[in-house]
Amino acid sequence: MAALQWDPIDNKAVDTARVLAADAVEKVGNGHPGTAMSLAPAAYLLFQKVMRRDPHDQHWLGRDRFILSAGHSSLTQYIQLYFGGYGLELDDLEKLRTWGSLTPGHPEVGHTDGVEITTGPLGQGISSSVGFAYASRFERGLFDPDAEPGTSPFDHFVYVIAGDGDLQEGVSSEASSLAGHQQLGNLIAIYDSNQISIEDDTNIAFTEDVKARYEAYHWHVQVVDWKKTGVYEEDVQELHDAIEAAKGVTDKPSLIILKTIIGWPAPKKQNTGKIHGSALGTDELRAVKEVLGFDPDKNFDVAPEVIEHTRKAVERGAEQRAEWQKGFDAWAAANPERKQLLDRLLTGELPEGVEAALPVFEAGKDISTRAASGKVLNALGPIIPELWGGSADLAESNNTTIEGAASFVPSEHSTHEWTGNPYGRVLHFGIREHAMAAILNGIVLHGPTRPFGGTFLIFSDYMRPAVRLAALMKAPSIFVWTHDSVALGEDGPTHQPIEQLSTLRAIPQLDVVRPGDANEVAYAWKTILERRKGPAGIALTRQNIPVFERGDGEASGDTFASAANVSKGAYVLAEAPNGTPDVLLIATGSELQIAVETREVLRGEGINARVISAPSLEWFEEQSDEYKESVLPSAVKARVSIEAGLALSWRSYVGDHGRSVSIEHFGASADYKTLFREFGMTTEHAVAAAKESLASL
Repeated sequence: MAALQWDPIDNKAVDTARVLAADAVEKVGNGHPGTAMSLAPAAYLLFQKVMRRDPHDQHWLGRDRFILSAGHSSLTQYIQLYFGGYGLELDDLEKLRTWGSLTPGHPEVGHTDGVEITTGPLGQGISSSVGFAYASRFERGLFDPDAEPGTSPFDHFVYVIAGDGDLQEGVSSEASSLAGHQQLGNLIAIYDSNQISIEDDTNIAFTEDVKARYEAYHWHVQVVDWKKTGVYEEDVQELHDAIEAAKGVTDKPSLIILKTIIGWPAPKKQNTGKIHGSALGTDELRAVKEVLGFDPDKNFDVAPEVIEHTRKAVERGAEQRAEWQKGFDAWAAANPERKQLLDRLLTGELPEGVEAALPVFEAGKDISTRAASGKVLNALGPIIPELWGGSADLAESNNTTIEGAASFVPSEHSTHEWTGNPYGRVLHFGIREHAMAAILNGIVLHGPTRPFGGTFLIFSDYMRPAVRLAALMKAPSIFVWTHDSVALGEDGPTHQPIEQLSTLRAIPQLDVVRPGDANEVAYAWKTILERRKGPAGIALTRQNIPVFERGDGEASGDTFASAANVSKGAYVLAEAPNGTPDVLLIATGSELQIAVETREVLRGEGINARVISAPSLEWFEEQSDEYKESVLPSAVKARVSIEAGLALSWRSYVGDHGRSVSIEHFGASADYKTLFREFGMTTEHAVAAAKESLASL
């Protein structure tokens, strides 16, 4: 067990952190000082004494990861980043929660150096930390599977600070259950059990036995109680010993229940809800400074010897980095092919041969896009080793299994149907959609692999908070959503998505992709994998739909355009019969066949219709104005959108004279053909809509 050196200067630094937290919130007039004050010893211990990190390289592969799940206590992290030389300075702390600062109200990845993940919505941080631990194990399997435990340059720890609110949110239960099941021994969470939230004492709503709960999840649990004697004592040595013990448990994630007093040592507001989410106030702030031996008339006062001491983290990190580099260089020399793989992954580039590997689906046959997706994944699996994923207990329905691959699970959990090993690539999330999304986010934030997770489109609602965070973070998570309309049929309205496509499209920076036939699926996957700008959700049919006969390029005459055009988001699938459209038919997914049939009916009536496939409105909006005009010419005002869901997404595309063939109500239990007929999702209704649009001009 590593020895802890803790000197009087460390105590002074911890007290400085408390005062800085109180000063920062006081200056801006709002924020969360209490937890940052009482957690100062724990955060300082992690950043200055425990974690292996290089403040000058936040992307170092060998670093320990730190996740502040209690994101409202952002100062807990910001002050340590300032102390450790990560790029924040005192001026940044003074600008807390203000426009343009590097210290926003909650930590944001990509905004502040040293921040690994955006946190704030409670439960998300600790849940995504499970994904970080998943990723570290999977990446070790890709790059250094045979090394003894603790000897690989890819071995490191994932540290989390979580609070009462995190453990109350249901997503943390889902993810923690999976973490114990997966035996993620490098995951260490410190649970700040101060038992205070905005409504004050958590006993009003939260009295469960957290220790027993996490032991039932198969975690290694320790309790460090700084209140146990009746006199509050911040026993840093005890906490350090608990962390070291946790590091030694390799077959279980660890939870350290740290019992603190929020806002310590504020004389009047400690241990109250008043210090959780508001400034201390002038008198209480002065009192805190007096208790700690600081000048109450000075703000943001940092003794030179304190910052000189804490900035030694830069030198220490460089030394740790140099030592790690020796092991990494030895690994690279011994494993040139794996080093080449790592180099490619770090560039974000796909291997050669992806397009050649895409299956080509024969025209004239009907195939569901979920089945096509499964075939694409299995075609790409052998050439993209970083591609891995699975389903929230719907593998057979989602078609998310890479055939022949082992499951990512300790071998002892293998079943009759699934054979597992720690480095497998088939993920099983159980019926935990929310945790699945959070874990996917953690995986892609940790490193360069490409994970995916599947469920029914309707259950994207269960995933939505994590999906939104993925978009906010521009994390390239991939969500596979099947059974994408009322056409899933007899399961009825509880399982039939109506508003989901529109409301998911409402999330900024989320790509929603709904391919219109099997070959569109292939190019949709290619495009998703080529992009790393943010998350994507691919929406797929349960029912079989036609595979269109296509040409090799753009649409011309009666030759349909190549599916390679999917990357543009929307494209002309079928040109108007005479080359000049009277009306534009815009469709996605299974409704694309209705648009194609409508074009033929209108042709017979002397009306020239262009069919536009629009699998991703987000990708389309990225195209040039010239391209968008070429697809949707502004002079053509007669337009019809066709999609089996709300018309909400389509108003800006169809305009004042346009019409939408849509479903504006919940579904029903029946076979899909009956539902489409009864709900007007038919060629007949699309023809009528086109004529109405033309008549309105």
